[in-house]
Amino acid sequence: MTKSIRKALGKRNQTLDDVVISRVIVQEYTRELLEYLESDVAIVGGGPAGMVAAYRLARAGKKVVLFERRLSLGGGMWGGGMMFNKCVFQESSKPILDELGVRVAKVHEGYYVTDSIETVSVLCASAVKAGARVFNCMSVEDLMVRGGRVTGVVLNWSPVMAAQLHVDPLSARAGVVVDATGHAAEIARIVVRKIGKKLRTRTGDLLGEEPMWAEAGEKAIVEHTKEIYPSLYVAGMAANAVFGGPRMGPIFGGMLLSGQKVARLIEAIA
Repeated sequence: MTKSIRKALGKRNQTLDDVVISRVIVQEYTRELLEYLESDVAIVGGGPAGMVAAYRLARAGKKVVLFERRLSLGGGMWGGGMMFNKCVFQESSKPILDELGVRVAKVHEGYYVTDSIETVSVLCASAVKAGARVFNCMSVEDLMVRGGRVTGVVLNWSPVMAAQLHVDPLSARAGVVVDATGHAAEIARIVVRKIGKKLRTRTGDLLGEEPMWAEAGEKAIVEHTKEIYPSLYVAGMAANAVFGGPRMGPIFGGMLLSGQKVARLIEAIA
């Protein structure tokens, strides 16, 4: 807290001052934004894969920042399937839920269900408590590329982009960037659009996701979680969008496992 804010609070004792409240918000936000303009890992997208990756990497001692374009994190997990707010997970992903303390009910052999609101809340809280810093309402509109590798992201406020205002962005440097933007695979698309078909797919282009098939999609999402361009990794549904895997529908275990895998891959190189 700055000397001026302490002085203002001291003068007013137990009263609340509107300007002091505003100063605290601006000062603390600005301090953290400046601190995280350089990080070890920048994760783009706060769905389940992005949040698990942020949790794992921050817990491993990495300086992790996560940018989410929406006001809230969680991606499509809030609504479960067709707004029935229950999340289904398979056996292989249950250890992650247990570790984080999400309450799980076994409903059938190999099938587990959680409350989607609790699940998202726990994932988000776990990432933040582990040390990851989340900036919501921020979109990544471009990449920093130096020497043939991704070295950071270019940021703008999501409302600015939605309104199509001509406002120049700011940049944040990162040792590694993770595309966890879901079906759209927005960061991978930036590479193709601005650099060319240079992704590590069979054509160099995004292959696009295939029709929904839960069993195949859940396996493919973990397999496809990998580096797709130097210092750029993909996780979550974006992985299947990049490599042509099936959509998996309203089951979320693969998302958690993908976030876990990308964290392990990054830990191994950093």
